[in-house]
Amino acid sequence: MAEQRTLADPDVDGDKPDAVVVRDALGVGGAVGLSGFAFGVTSAGSGLTLVQTCVLSLLVFTGASQFALVGALAAGGSPFTAAAGAFFLGVRNAFYGLRLSEVLRLTRAVRPFAAQWVIDETTAVALAQPTRRSARIGFAVTGLSLYVLWNLTTLLGALGAEAIGDTDAWGLDAAGPAVFLALLAPMVKSATERAAAGLAVVLGLGLLPVLPAGVPVLVAALAAPVVLWARGRHVRGSVR
Repeated sequence: MAEQRTLADPDVDGDKPDAVVVRDALGVGGAVGLSGFAFGVTSAGSGLTLVQTCVLSLLVFTGASQFALVGALAAGGSPFTAAAGAFFLGVRNAFYGLRLSEVLRLTRAVRPFAAQWVIDETTAVALAQPTRRSARIGFAVTGLSLYVLWNLTTLLGALGAEAIGDTDAWGLDAAGPAVFLALLAPMVKSATERAAAGLAVVLGLGLLPVLPAGVPVLVAALAAPVVLWARGRHVRGSVR
């Protein structure tokens, strides 16, 4: 039987050249990193200073959480609810880390630094590779290119927002949510994911007029466990 070259056997060299892995990783890092400009504009438009905006990208570095935070603040939400919404959106990165720890097998000294780059894009690129070596390259190149470009475009976006003044008048207040939806849409593929996304939209928009800013996002997060529970009941009923 031919030897299967997968991450299950990381010591076997894969057929994917390092140059191809680097090219693919740079493509992802470059494409997504440019959306940092939208975050810079949105953050500055919500009232955060240039320094606050840049520190968020430097330390938080997870687009969904950053957009949720500044979006809630812009809508008049309290810092607590804004931070809570950002936190719950960022929890998924912890689960990514558990999977990547098995794939990358980094040394203890490197793990704290690598943890900063555990996001959707680096996880997707790393898990798509056939061997541990290519997974490490993909993770590192995606993380580095995306981190540098995201922070650079955040700075440019915040400076641009300050220069043009009222971002609402230019319609740039919608740039952040639009970019986030554009990144999220391709990930929603299965019927379960579509149901969870649809329910989250209904909850978020329906509760927007009656709950304080930032709280509808937290309630919308309940859509996923509700849909999974309903699906589980349906599957058990079909088995019977």
